[in-house]
Amino acid sequence: MAHRKLFYKGATKSIYEGETGETLVMHFRDDPTPGQAAGSHTIKGKGVLNNRISEFIMSRLSAVGISTHLVSRLNMREQVIRTADVFSMRIVIRNTAGPELQKRLGLEENQRLPRPLIEFYLKDDKLGNPLVTEDHLNAFGWATPMDLDEIYPLAGRTNDFLFGMMAGVGFTLVEFSMEVGRVWDDDFSRMVIIDELNPDVLLLRDDRGGGNPSAEDAADGIELEDIHTELALRLGILAPSNSKPG
Repeated sequence: MAHRKLFYKGATKSIYEGETGETLVMHFRDDPTPGQAAGSHTIKGKGVLNNRISEFIMSRLSAVGISTHLVSRLNMREQVIRTADVFSMRIVIRNTAGPELQKRLGLEENQRLPRPLIEFYLKDDKLGNPLVTEDHLNAFGWATPMDLDEIYPLAGRTNDFLFGMMAGVGFTLVEFSMEVGRVWDDDFSRMVIIDELNPDVLLLRDDRGGGNPSAEDAADGIELEDIHTELALRLGILAPSNSKPG
């Protein structure tokens, strides 16, 4: 990676300059996400699985007309992505009561919500990534009403697709988070899904009797890579004999 200019380094991914001004290279590292595990250890193969799973999901979203920033997978740990104007918020879509809603609203574990809830969180680690409202987004210029008119249907369609995909391999999609950006083609722009879609941002319940092997539960003793490997196997990304990527 020394020959590439580092564009941005996050908790689990590094972004490098691409071959053109319209592309970047996203490199998936083996680091745990913040709060999932203490210390600086890595989880061998996690970055490979996150790259493969995210590519698989985003490719299938694109196939049904849901735009993403993915151009192509470059190798086992990297993918080429479109540059985008990134919104300073993370969107969380909730289908059933996960740990946060249970604590915040007193809901029962796995309680099905009346409808999917869409929430917005400001991306600011120093502030603890607080929950914000549409009024906050509009007032501070984080997203305009026209942006939200695109974001809501994009989030809803993505949730419908992911919920069905996960149900097809024996998981309930409890909730997930996603990020969006705007890409430009000459004078025209469109909203796209950016960042990643894999078990680092998907909270899943295993309906085949395995409980909730989500990466969020790592603090309770569940190995971080368990859900990554299991999901990759069920989606057909990995063969059973190749379940330990390097």
